Amino acid sequence: MRRLSRVLVVLAVAILLLVVTGAGDYLAGTAVFYARLAKLYTQTPDSKIAMPLENVTKSRIADTWQAPRGAGRKHEGQDIFAPRGTPILSGTKGYIFRVGENSLGGQTVSVIGSGGRIYYYAHLDRYAPGLEVGNRVTTQTVLGYVGTTGNAQGTPPHLHFGVYTLNGAINPLPLLTDRTAPSVTRNKPAGTRPRGRMVSRRI
Repeated sequence: MRRLSRVLVVLAVAILLLVVTGAGDYLAGTAVFYARLAKLYTQTPDSKIAMPLENVTKSRIADTWQAPRGAGRKHEGQDIFAPRGTPILSGTKGYIFRVGENSLGGQTVSVIGSGGRIYYYAHLDRYAPGLEVGNRVTTQTVLGYVGTTGNAQGTPPHLHFGVYTLNGAINPLPLLTDRTAPSVTRNKPAGTRPRGRMVSRRI
């Protein structure tokens, strides 16, 4: 009985500390975010993806899927060329899964959508203001702006767009569809979660 009382006291103190420090809100936000991700995995993946750049049609994209890219590496996506600073829109509904930099992609954003697919946007010149992991996005949400960061330095500005399934990368080109109207909302992504760094799978 005495041991059970001690456990209850420790739990009560831990809960009090979480509330006082604000960590309780963070943990609650994280739990909600993971619940949303779990729901996405139960949904059918999108069969069509909106073009990530306005005023660019599918017919203008040269198919570079699986083209050689140096020492044993192949291109796992499509390059969509546009002037530096062109807004990059989410091709799908979903949530911001990762925001960060790497040597190949430079400044990148990953969005997770239905079926747990990851949509990868790379070589960004800069991110959209207020962009954070956990933000809800739609096909009208600006993620960032076209640039040449990462290994795109010295090339014409472009967006590298990749799609990753649970079984690896797939060609985005057959899924892409032209945007019919330029009705872009340039506000912050909706539905933020408490700030904090999240570890995501590598893609």
